[in-house]
Amino acid sequence: MSRERLHFAMPRPVPPGRFRRVPPVMFLAVLAALELGLAWVVGAGAFALPAGAGQMLAGMIAAIAAFALFAYGCKLARRPSVMTEELAILPGRAGVGAAMLSLYLLGGLVGATLSIGAGRLLLILGFLLHGWTVVAMLPLLRDGPPERRMVSPDWHLSLAGLAVAAQAGMLLGWPVLAWLGMPAAIGVPLIWMLSVRQLLRLRVPAPLRPLLALHLAPVPVLATVLLAVDATTLGAALAWLALVGVLAMLAGGRWLLADGFSAFWGAPALALSATAAAWVALWMAAPGEAHRLIAGVLLVLATLTVLPVLALVLREWMQGRLPARSNAAIA
Repeated sequence: MSRERLHFAMPRPVPPGRFRRVPPVMFLAVLAALELGLAWVVGAGAFALPAGAGQMLAGMIAAIAAFALFAYGCKLARRPSVMTEELAILPGRAGVGAAMLSLYLLGGLVGATLSIGAGRLLLILGFLLHGWTVVAMLPLLRDGPPERRMVSPDWHLSLAGLAVAAQAGMLLGWPVLAWLGMPAAIGVPLIWMLSVRQLLRLRVPAPLRPLLALHLAPVPVLATVLLAVDATTLGAALAWLALVGVLAMLAGGRWLLADGFSAFWGAPALALSATAAAWVALWMAAPGEAHRLIAGVLLVLATLTVLPVLALVLREWMQGRLPARSNAAIA
């Protein structure tokens, strides 16, 4: 038997300069935190809490999200083609998709707490960058290897993420944007069906299991949009479906998170915070003791989950471990 020596390529050195290797995968946790911030802004008054408590938390989250988006914007400004390299790998695709949706929710948060005009500008910027992302991703899916064309949960972020824009649009006084939830309502079941067929043939590696929670995230977002346009019956049905999904996620948490902490933990955090926001909206649309209790428990649980996950992800970024672990592209 011949013995061949293994040759490993030396890691590519990072040129001097700030923000050259910002890891987009961190935006999964940022997006989850923004959903949590919106839930607290809306829910603080509903729970008879001081308005300043929700706004203080939302302001802290908005500042973190703005800094993360600024850092990633600096990376893109240095070399715009780095976007193509990010989209070629799963952590990059999931992170870039979450970054685009973070712009929508940051706009909604800014509009709800500071300035409607600034919030609308951020929403429009989100539309432009989201469109750029989808256009850049299509050739990669078409011309890339078969593995890249396999259905993955991150498709919800890129293809069904307009529901998040609809959610932000409702807060910014643009109710017509609620119609943006329609493509998501069609795309989500389609992605589910393709994913189930794929899961029957393939085994999900432990490091990628947390991303499965992204299959749940669009449901509570659509519920929030429907409740905002007074479609209470359908919105309530989706909120209950999201709650069932969260309970299933918690029951299978040991399997879902078997590989230990990673930035992909932002996906379950997102599903949890979006469900909490949906239940706050349901309680406000249909007040009742059961709705109040469930909304309160979910909001507390989301707060105790999302903020530590965000802190751990940001720490890994600041310590330089996250870019290497997620194979982030270098500008």
